[in-house]
Amino acid sequence: FFDQFSLTAFMGIPLIALALTLPWILYPTPQNRCLNNRLLTLQAWFIRQLTHQLFLPINPGGHKWALLLASVLIFLITLNLLGILPYTFTPTTQLSMNMGLAVPLWLATVLIGARHQPTHSLAHLLPVGTPTPLIPILIMIETISQFIRPIALGVRLTANLTAGHLLIQLISTAAFYLAFTMPTVSILTMGLLLLLSILELAVAIIQAYVFVLLVSLYLQDP
Repeated sequence: FFDQFSLTAFMGIPLIALALTLPWILYPTPQNRCLNNRLLTLQAWFIRQLTHQLFLPINPGGHKWALLLASVLIFLITLNLLGILPYTFTPTTQLSMNMGLAVPLWLATVLIGARHQPTHSLAHLLPVGTPTPLIPILIMIETISQFIRPIALGVRLTANLTAGHLLIQLISTAAFYLAFTMPTVSILTMGLLLLLSILELAVAIIQAYVFVLLVSLYLQDP
């Protein structure tokens, strides 16, 4: 069951490199025209709405991250959705890749906060009105919570996608073997598999959105 998550290569080329390149090929590039086609218009509207929702609570200074976070969002959504197709590889089920995205983004929010608002960043480690004996303990807890943030980002994305793929694999295997002994139960299992696949489509989009949303919240509160 876990073979679908193993890194494979074809003719010496790692398939993860192909999977990471594919999303950028699928999307059309805007052209210098007065009028775009329907696909480009829908794509621009979708990105504009997502960006508006992400940066609504953030001050104008943080809007410089709009292009980066929108690109990461579209990239993760495409990878997650392509991974649901049969005989495909999902790079976002690899913890190493997710941590490779989470750690630099989290570290950038911390460094930008320490550079532009150093007093606020240090004050965030200690709540107002803390009793003196609890100051060292709370500072230690807040520091640990800061370092847990990128781990939570990467593990959340990996765990949700891995669990969904494993559940689909288990139910599809059960439906295949039950088809020879209990056809009725197999048909019901296939119906459950269809519903689970629809749910996994929603999970693929929601998890990508949650990943980028948490990064934007970290940017708002470094």
